[in-house]
Amino acid sequence: MLYRLAADAVLAAHLAFVLFVVCGGLLVLRTPRLAWLHLPAVAWAAFVELSGSICPLTPLEVTLRRGAGEAGYGGDFIEHYLAALIYPAGLTRELQMALGAAALLLNLIVYFVLWRRRSIRR
Repeated sequence: MLYRLAADAVLAAHLAFVLFVVCGGLLVLRTPRLAWLHLPAVAWAAFVELSGSICPLTPLEVTLRRGAGEAGYGGDFIEHYLAALIYPAGLTRELQMALGAAALLLNLIVYFVLWRRRSIRR
């Protein structure tokens, strides 16, 4: 039971990280100090996506699920909905690269807007 709860917590943290990377730039527009957290998160996510690496949270979750005696992601709400968002079916290397590039582009646009705002205020 404890392994399963820990695996679900890792999966939820993974989703929160992904959402922060993709949408965190919008938070930075409102609170620019968050850039110190957001920029390293974007750099890490871009590295993982563009290099084809595996985020350390994924093997951690798998290990915890195995410890709980599970083999897959079928079952409860967290596994059914969150896992499908983080690990979409049919994820190819090309799609992974496109997702990484899209996240980078979105964040570049947000940081450009932030930079322009600061330049205009000066």
